[in-house]
Parts: sequence; structure tokens; C-alpha cells
Amino acid sequence: MSGVTPSTPAPALARQLEFTADAVQAVRSGRSLTEVLGRCPPELRPGVQALAFHTLRWLGSATEARARLAPKTPPPLVDALLVTALALLWPGEPAPYAPHTLVDQAVSAARLRTPAAAGFINAVLRRFLREAEAIVAAVRHTPLGEYNHPLWWVERVRRDWPQDWQALLLQANERPPMTLRVNARRGSGASYVQGLAALGRAATLLDEPGLGGQAVVLGAPCPVPQLPGFAAGEVSVQDAAAQRAAGLLLDPASPWLRPQARVLDACAAPGGKTAHLLELAELDLLALDSDPARLARVQETLNRLQLRAELKAGDARLPAGWWDGRPFDAILLDAPCTASGIVRRHPDVRWLRRADDVAALARVQAEMLDALWPLLAPGGRLLYATCSIFQAEGRQQIDAFLQRQPPGTALLDPRSPGHLLPSRDNGSSGPTGRSAVLQDGFFYALIRKT
Repeated sequence: MSGVTPSTPAPALARQLEFTADAVQAVRSGRSLTEVLGRCPPELRPGVQALAFHTLRWLGSATEARARLAPKTPPPLVDALLVTALALLWPGEPAPYAPHTLVDQAVSAARLRTPAAAGFINAVLRRFLREAEAIVAAVRHTPLGEYNHPLWWVERVRRDWPQDWQALLLQANERPPMTLRVNARRGSGASYVQGLAALGRAATLLDEPGLGGQAVVLGAPCPVPQLPGFAAGEVSVQDAAAQRAAGLLLDPASPWLRPQARVLDACAAPGGKTAHLLELAELDLLALDSDPARLARVQETLNRLQLRAELKAGDARLPAGWWDGRPFDAILLDAPCTASGIVRRHPDVRWLRRADDVAALARVQAEMLDALWPLLAPGGRLLYATCSIFQAEGRQQIDAFLQRQPPGTALLDPRSPGHLLPSRDNGSSGPTGRSAVLQDGFFYALIRKT
């Protein structure tokens, strides 16, 4: 078993495990990890988040192992603590503590919440340490144990990507890189990398087409407040795949939008793409979102970056409630989706989604496309985006939309990347080829109105 033995057990580890088990139980019951972490004591939150992320990445393996070690399902809180400990003991990603330290602290956590189960948890975990090799081998013969995604998710990825499905599922359990977007109004990506190097922090500039020389990957993640110039608006955190949106819509190589062109960001929160558009061009931009609370985050982002846009709460499917009748020159529709392309960053997503969510979200996406398309001026472009690898939310969605339009009135731009898979070979259905880092999964379609 892998792990690093600290000189002394962390005093707060038992309490961290206690709250991590709470988080796992909450996700299993359908609540988002972000919501649960918001209720965690501030002094424990960073540690609990790290442990919860690790646990949710290996939850399938841990669940299968628990079923072999204790075939009768324990009460929910006991089961959550067991699978948390088993996931942290699993020989995949190095755990932050040595195995026997984890067992000891898991038993201590049980005594805090479920004292009667402490002996049971101790026995199960120590048996796992004795029989780990055989149990791991058995678990890896099951789809849930091998891929750590729900079975319906495994089957959908296999159907959508028959050549890549295993790699996609396995790579979804890797830790994501921390990627930055340097504000083009304040400096270049190259200069920011040099500044980081002077501070002893390693970073790499991504020179891939479509990223504009502003995407930087840190050698090691760090707390956002430690980023030089973050508070002053010099840099933002944004995955490289998400950074492609602004360049696709604006096309810096062949600019087509006039200064102060009217642009709609139809599902703007939390504001990363809104801000990127404004960093690259002078636009009359309307940032729309259905959730006023999330729209407040867009304003916070714009304030930090010293950018301006009109913000309005409204449903993109119901323009009569917010549109003033003036056509838009460009529309960005970053539509609500399953988020199946960003499970490395949000490992709870795979356990929160249900199979029928895909069709339900696809219907919402189609309604948004149909509602927004008439708002686009002739000659304008609509960029449809989802952070999904499911073809029902990408290629199939756009194929159906184009078929609904009169012939010749909606043209797919040849620069449209299509599906960008969350792997280093993420250009398998587009022009970008092999990436220097693992990027999120996205779908992009740029459509021109004639």
C-alpha cells in the first residue's frame, strides 16, 4: 500500500474523516459537494475537500470492496465512513497518510459519531489491509470497481466513443492541472511565466492554436490568493479547453466583429467566458443567467478584472422576458449540461447525475438554441458550447438543430472543433491534435447565420 507516514498523525484527521464521510453520504443522497463543503467548519474545509475529492474519484472501487468485506450494507453513516477510508487506502492515487494511520483515525472518527460501530469499522479496515491484493484484483474485474463511474455512464461513454472509452473513464480519475488565463489587457502569457519563475514557481505556456498565447499551466496547484496579480485582475483560473470559446467567437486571426458589437453571453455564470471575451475585444456585451445569485458572481469577476458588461437575470428560452428587440451580432450559448467533461474537477458529478438527465438536459439545450437563433443578426455567429463528452449534448444536438433550419440559412463554420475529449489526444474529432496537458472535455460548434 502506498502512503507517506507523517512524523505524528494530524490532530484534525479524525475530524476531517468525520466530515468527509458526511460529504460522501450527502453526495450519495443527491446533494452537491460544493453545497456540503460550504457547511464544513472553515478550519477543516481545505483538508475535507482534498479527502472528499480523493474519495469520490475512487468511490466505485471502495463501494465494491466494502460489499466484499461486509456484504450486508451498514447504516448510511457507517457505510460512508467505511468507503471513505477504503478509497483513501486504495492503491491508485497515493494517499496523504500511511494505511495504519488512516485506519486508526477512521476508528477515532467512528467513536465521535457512531461509537457502537467503531469495532466493526476497525475489523473491516484491518481485514482489507491483510487481504488487499486479492480484494483489489477481484474489484477490478467489475465495471464499477475498474472505472469508478456509474454503470449507465460507462455504457454511454463506450457507445459514444468505442475507440477511446476506457482511456476516457480512467483519465477522468486523474487530478486536473491548474490552468490560468492571463488577462490580455494586462500582459502576455510568456511574461507571466517569467514572473512566476522569478518567484520560484514552475509554469508552462501553452502554445496551442486557439489559446492566443495566454494560457499557462502551473507545475503544481496553489491557492488562488497566492497567484501573483490575481487580486489586481492580471490573471484568472480557467481550463485551457474553456479558454477556446472566446477565440472561436471572436477569431483574432480574422476579426469580423466591429468595435462595440452587440454580443450575448446567454448562460454567463460564473463569468469566465464573459470576462475572456471582454479582455480580447471592446464589446457591448449582455451577460444573461437565470440565477440572480450566480449572476452576482459574474459581477464579482468583472469587478476584479475591471471590465464592464450589462447583467440581466432571465431564462434564455424565454427572450420575451429580457430581450429589447435589438439583434445580436454574436451569441455565446454555454448551455447547461451533464458536465461529463469536467469530472476530474468535480468528481461528485458522476455520482449525482442520473441516466435520464442526459435526455432532459438535451431538451433544454434544444429549446435554448431554437429560442436564441432568431435573435442573431444575419451574418452573425452563434457559438454553442457544453462541457460534456456525451454526443447527445454535442454533435447529435447540433446535427438536429441544423436539420431544423431552412437549407442554407445556418452554416457550420469549418473551424468548429466539435468534441474536444478530456485527454491529451483531445482533437480526435477536431483540428487541434495532441495537447501538452490533460484538458477538460468540451464540445464547440460555431454556426453562421446567412
